[in-house]
Amino acid sequence: MSGSSKLEVTTPSEREIVSTRVFDAPRDLVFEAHSSCEHMSHWWGPRRYEIASCEMDFRPGGAWRIVHRGSEGEIPAFRGEFREIVRPERIVWTFEWEGMPGHVSVDTLTLEEQDGKTLLTATSVFDSVEERDGMLQSGMEEGAAETYDRLDEYLEVLKQGAAG
Repeated sequence: MSGSSKLEVTTPSEREIVSTRVFDAPRDLVFEAHSSCEHMSHWWGPRRYEIASCEMDFRPGGAWRIVHRGSEGEIPAFRGEFREIVRPERIVWTFEWEGMPGHVSVDTLTLEEQDGKTLLTATSVFDSVEERDGMLQSGMEEGAAETYDRLDEYLEVLKQGAAG
């Protein structure tokens, strides 16, 4: 399978960010890890934050919101709405940081399985090149890389549970 276990980020157009990473886990498991607060609270976001609250109505039209708490008590919150869910291959959702309301991207997560591994491709589409560049300058790449490292670790826990 092409790709690597390191996050690769590209900008194929003026309004897109595409992130890819390979996980050593079956596609069903990677999809499941995205489908509930029970799972996402174990891996979503950089390590310096804990999940203070998570709400998720995992269905088309359902809303989601995740609030982080850092060591200094800061609480960056993120929210959006699920637009499309095709188990276990695709999730389309909106993404908005509440610190900058009105700046909403549409994110499409696709999962492709090959030989027991999963290629995750996350495509974020922004309203303008300025919004895309603002996201790139926000530390998004470092945060996403750390988040996916945590997902990789959590998938190992899920695999152990499935095997046990």
